[in-house]
Amino acid sequence: MSLSSKLPQVGTTIFTTMSSMAKEAGAINLAQGFPGFSSDPELLDLVRSYTKAGYNQYAPMMGIPELRQKISEKTLLTQAYSPHPDTEVTVVSGATEALFAAIAAVVSLGDEVILLNPAYDSYAPAVILNGGVPVYAALRDKDYAVDWDEILSKVSPATRAIVVNTPHNPSGYVWTKEDVKQLADLVDRTGIYVISDEVYEHITFDDRNHISLGSHPGLRSHTFVCGSFGKTFHVTGWKIGYCIAPVSLMVEFRKIHQYLTFSTVSPMQYALASYLEDKEKYLSLPNFYQKKRDDFVEGLEKTPFKFQSAAGSFFQWVSYAHLSDMSDFELATRMTKELKVACIPFSVFYSDQRDLKRLRFCFAKEKQELDLAVERLCRIHEILV
Repeated sequence: MSLSSKLPQVGTTIFTTMSSMAKEAGAINLAQGFPGFSSDPELLDLVRSYTKAGYNQYAPMMGIPELRQKISEKTLLTQAYSPHPDTEVTVVSGATEALFAAIAAVVSLGDEVILLNPAYDSYAPAVILNGGVPVYAALRDKDYAVDWDEILSKVSPATRAIVVNTPHNPSGYVWTKEDVKQLADLVDRTGIYVISDEVYEHITFDDRNHISLGSHPGLRSHTFVCGSFGKTFHVTGWKIGYCIAPVSLMVEFRKIHQYLTFSTVSPMQYALASYLEDKEKYLSLPNFYQKKRDDFVEGLEKTPFKFQSAAGSFFQWVSYAHLSDMSDFELATRMTKELKVACIPFSVFYSDQRDLKRLRFCFAKEKQELDLAVERLCRIHEILV
């Protein structure tokens, strides 16, 4: 008996590939999107205290009430609406689970789902595994702004949903009020659902405000908002996220969630609920990460790369199109092995592997590590052909 793959085109992710290569080469890993520094010792102490106090059994399927309440309060403070903690908030095992469960809740065989190119790599497999058909709409090459004419050209009677990511990985683009309005108009006309990946919600720069799609009255009834404590509090290995959605959608979401992971690690939930008592823990994040972005960008200005400073997330893209015709994967590989700096080739985020001669760096690292990486990147001419 032979096994027929449900994802025949999927192999090892580029993040695993580049991180493994970085480790083998002894390179600075600016490839995979995880912070290169520890979380707040206060949060770690809270985990320790709850673990020792015996909070180690199954949590409720939807998450502990204390954490769901804090998520609701945080949403009210930052987005001016308050999802009901009992019926509209669910704690999950990472935002990737939230995205999968949301897609599974609304997508059936043959349904089309619009994905915005370039896109994070978990979206299309989730659509395909649920019988859906990914339909790609390209963001603008120049700055990764939303091309609404392009999106509208992809809408058909079979369109069931659209997956949105703001702040955007890999480009760092942050949706504007006009973007949100355009999407609300589209949803109003078509009734499609929105799966909104907002894991970098607290990481925006230059006084930009993150606009959660759930905060728009015209979108709220059709939107799943997916968030991540791992990204927010530098604990990506905990795999704790959440989903906010109206009752009608959350009922279906929870049906999927309870058979994916059922519940999420208990002591971490209690620790996060206590930690969120202090709102400055997340309100201070934009300044924290902007300093890292600014330091990294200041360093990049010494290199021959061209770029636009990221508006959000903890990623910065650069272009080398004016320097070389080398493929982005080859350059990323050579940079890892020869310059000892690992990054992600941008083409992997495109469904058609479009090579615009761009690379993505993660700047969520300690300053000395970023400074050393920049020093090495200044020697990029040594490997360009």
